[in-house]
Amino acid sequence: MENRHIVHGWLVDPAAREALLALHPPRYEQVVAEHVTFKAGPEERAMPEVDHCLALGMSDDGLGVQALVVAIDGTTDRPDGSTWHITWSLAEGRRAKESNDVIAALGWQALAEPRHIPLIPGWWTWTSG
Repeated sequence: MENRHIVHGWLVDPAAREALLALHPPRYEQVVAEHVTFKAGPEERAMPEVDHCLALGMSDDGLGVQALVVAIDGTTDRPDGSTWHITWSLAEGRRAKESNDVIAALGWQALAEPRHIPLIPGWWTWTSG
């Protein structure tokens, strides 16, 4: 049985996405690099009103999950206790939600230079099951 999930967050501005992909090439075949999640499920609290984030580092488990760690409103700490990030790329069989576990287990390596990323608030759906 398939389940539809609503996700609230910010989409990465398409022009900025292309420039970032050129600067930080995806390691795995499925390129994601499209959004920062605020919350999956019903929106119970208001999202911060931001129009950008700051790319600070990269986390990669070497097994198929690569994530770009970002700061929103000056912090990498997401309200749910995880880390703000953009899932960058995935190997076959890996899922974007695994980025949280990889960052928590392995931490992240600082980028040579932080990068400003324009964001567009929004919501989208994904299907599981």
